[in-house]
Amino acid sequence: MEELASLLGRTLVIVAHPDDEAVCCGALLQRVREPLVLFCTDGAPRDSYFWQKFGSRELYSRLRREEARRALAQVGVNRFEFLAPEDNPQQLFVDQDLFLNLPLALERIAEIVRQMRPQALLTLAYEGGHPDHDACAFLTWWTARERMLPAWEMPAYHRAAGGQIAFQQFIAPEGNEVLFDATPQEVERKRAMLAEYASQGDMTARFNPAIERYRPQAVYDFTLPPHPGALNYEAWQWTVTGSQLVQAFTCCLNTQLRPPEPERPGSSVRGMA
Repeated sequence: MEELASLLGRTLVIVAHPDDEAVCCGALLQRVREPLVLFCTDGAPRDSYFWQKFGSRELYSRLRREEARRALAQVGVNRFEFLAPEDNPQQLFVDQDLFLNLPLALERIAEIVRQMRPQALLTLAYEGGHPDHDACAFLTWWTARERMLPAWEMPAYHRAAGGQIAFQQFIAPEGNEVLFDATPQEVERKRAMLAEYASQGDMTARFNPAIERYRPQAVYDFTLPPHPGALNYEAWQWTVTGSQLVQAFTCCLNTQLRPPEPERPGSSVRGMA
């Protein structure tokens, strides 16, 4: 656990949807002393394919919030927030649309960071599995850069070169990955956590609850897609493409964000963590 020590204090976990935190860090959360889990979307896509059996998109969104509350309670986490307001008439931060609201998301995350004063950030890897996961990677990168905080990442899933989906593996290992050594009791509590996400069908069953991998956030070029070839959400024929995503990142970088001022000789400005 020494390698993960910076994640065990006051940590802001920035994920896209209810269940991301369960499949990717449900065991680690049990050891974090002061975690806050931030869900950056409402968990309910616009496409009726995802919510029609639940009656409406709004009802599905409420169900996913309730599942998140119950799931986090299984591992003793009672602090969580959604970027999307519970009553969301403006349809902000909708599942699959996070990249369309990057400037507002950055503002809201900055406010949460000011209030919480986290010691570290943890997010999803930039891997082309889901557009919202990739957007979370971008948002966390900028927040860590702006606030000089250590940022860590965890893999969820991506489409491998052969076309199959790879779960819980980094696309390009860098030698600094940490495989979390969960106890049998932690794995069982994580299973109970995953069971609360019944709305997700068998999706959570595709992840091995005993496996969690972490590393300091890699150095990404967010003006390029996560990897060459078809991204997973492109292969699934969703409406968003990798090109649209990086265009949104580039626009945000060019119009919303300022590069940090270079450190001058004799300056007291700290270097980036």
